[in-house]
Amino acid sequence: MQILFRQVSKLISHEVRMELKNKQALGSLVVYSVASIYITYLSFRQSIDPTTWNALFWIIMLFAATNAVAKSFLQESRGLQFYYYSLLNPRAVILSKIIYNFFLLTGLGMINYGCYTLLFNTPVEDPMLYLVGIVLGSMGLSATLTLVSGLVSRANNSPALVAILGFPLLFPLLISILKFSKNAMDGLGWYVNQPYFMILIALNIAVILLSYVLFPYLWRE
Repeated sequence: MQILFRQVSKLISHEVRMELKNKQALGSLVVYSVASIYITYLSFRQSIDPTTWNALFWIIMLFAATNAVAKSFLQESRGLQFYYYSLLNPRAVILSKIIYNFFLLTGLGMINYGCYTLLFNTPVEDPMLYLVGIVLGSMGLSATLTLVSGLVSRANNSPALVAILGFPLLFPLLISILKFSKNAMDGLGWYVNQPYFMILIALNIAVILLSYVLFPYLWRE
C-alpha cells in the first residue's frame, strides 16, 4: 500500500509538471469557461432566475469537464502507456488521474463561480453549501469521465466517445447535484440536503471503487 501511495504522488506531480509545460491547454480551458459565462451574461443580463442560473452553471461545468478530462489517457502514446505498464501499478495510474482531475475541476468550478458572482446578482442563499456541491460534483465528474477516458483509450482514441459514453453514466450524478445546489441556492439548509449529500458521496465512492477494481483488467488488454 505504501508503494501504491508513493506511485500515486509521483504520478500526480508528473501530471502537474506536464500541465504547466502545456499552459496553452489549461489557458484554453479557462477561456472556454469564462467565455461561456460571459455569453450567458450577454443573453440574460440581470433577468436570470435562480433555476436557470444553477442549470447553466452545471451545463458549463459538464462540457468544460468533458474537454478537460477527455485528454487524461487520449494524449498519451501507446509507447508511454507500455512504459507505465512495465513499471507502475495500474491502480496508481487511475487513482492519480482521478485525483489530479478532481483538483483541476474543483479549481475550474471555483473560477466559474467567481465569474458568475461578478457578472450576476448571485441568488445563492448558502454559498458554503453551494461550494460543497461544487467539490462533490467535481469529484463525480472527475471519477466518471476519467474511467470513461481509460475505456476509450483502448478503443479508437476518439474524444467524442468520452462524451457519448460518459453522459448516460453521469445522469444520476447530475440529477443529484442539481437538486443539492438548488437547495443551497434556496437556503434550505443541511437537514434538507443531507439525503442528496449522502447520494453524491455514495455515487463518488462507487465510481472510484469501480475504477480501482476494473482498471487493472482493462490495463492488461
